[in-house]
Amino acid sequence: MVTDRASGDEGDVVPRRARSVAEGLEPTGGDDLATALPDSLTIEVALPAQVHEAPEDETAVALVGTGIDPSVIEVLESGTTSISLSEPALVAVTTPASPADTGSVAIADYSRRERMAGADVGPESAAMLTADRLIDPRRGPRSAPEGAWQRFVYRTTLKRVNLGDSARVRARKELDARIDAVLEGGARFVPVLTRKGGVGKTTITTLLGMALATVREDRIIAIDANPDRGTLAERVTKQTRATVRDVVNRAASIQGFTDFTKLVSRDATRLDILASDTDPMLSEAFDENDYNVVADLAARYYSIVLTDCGTGIVHSVMRATLQRADSIVIVSGGSVDEARLASETLTWLEANGYGQLVRNAVVAINTATQGTNLVKLEEIEAHFASRVRQIVRIPYDEQLAAGSVIHWSDLRPLTRQSARELAAIVIDGMPDRES
Repeated sequence: MVTDRASGDEGDVVPRRARSVAEGLEPTGGDDLATALPDSLTIEVALPAQVHEAPEDETAVALVGTGIDPSVIEVLESGTTSISLSEPALVAVTTPASPADTGSVAIADYSRRERMAGADVGPESAAMLTADRLIDPRRGPRSAPEGAWQRFVYRTTLKRVNLGDSARVRARKELDARIDAVLEGGARFVPVLTRKGGVGKTTITTLLGMALATVREDRIIAIDANPDRGTLAERVTKQTRATVRDVVNRAASIQGFTDFTKLVSRDATRLDILASDTDPMLSEAFDENDYNVVADLAARYYSIVLTDCGTGIVHSVMRATLQRADSIVIVSGGSVDEARLASETLTWLEANGYGQLVRNAVVAINTATQGTNLVKLEEIEAHFASRVRQIVRIPYDEQLAAGSVIHWSDLRPLTRQSARELAAIVIDGMPDRES
């Protein structure tokens, strides 16, 4: 309806017909309404006020339309520029890009596992483009199978039929993959210990180190930390007369891996051996501080550090060894007293705050000791299964029983297989650790 706003109170709206009647403009008879209207007529139309409500997201980013006074710009020492506006509630802060950020994108160091889990970690680095991720083994040519029958079929069919590896070969490769697992977070320490001497700690340490070194591409070292004249260096061909004492005395001058290798003997498997002091009088001086010096240097250049410990479990060297340990190997013989002393070693560790190491420990039962044929080994294994993570039997081998240099290639296949299983179990139990 068209209305005419009266000149009276604001908001007083009067209908047009009522206004015409009031002023005597009512048309009569058939007269046209236009002839009754004055020459000039003003009509005001009042429409509802348009209301615009800004969304919350627009309100959150809205800026006050005020000018910026360049004279109040102050450059802070930290490189942040603060600009004060006339509105005290509004301050614009800008941080200039550093030269390192120019033309590059900062990429956080996230693992492939976190990215696969759906973590929002931003763009990937070039290091994530690895061959095992990009190459599909099903599309490329398959390597020749291993196994007598599989190889025969492969050759007689002119390489057209590939049956794949035999079950034994697949088991071997799976064991290799376990031994060669990636260990992140620096060097890992694995002490080999027990409270009784003569059960084969040094032999087990050597076999474990050789099994690791034959598969893994990183560096493995075995340190003889026996304060009572250890014999670990006699299990490999000696290439140096240096000992742990020489490492301690020359620690300040060792500037790289080449300097360190001059003090160790290397086996054909690439296992490095660091001998203990040969003088019984000097070996007593090898204490906790000396071991820490040797261990710190070894951690710079090696991924896995094995420690052949002595029988003195309360010696200060033992304390330093256990404080660094990621996993431990307890060696037991096949006799009653040897098994009992190995179990007491676990009890001592639990009583002195190393319960986690005990639960993650591996027991290696050396069946080459005397009395093994008279003992129920399955009962010994059942006992240790209730206390540790896993048990491995090391069979009798003439080369090991001789107590001389051990040649990995000359060992019996069953002996090598047992050592490889021990190595795989030890690597399986390595706790995750951030780098």
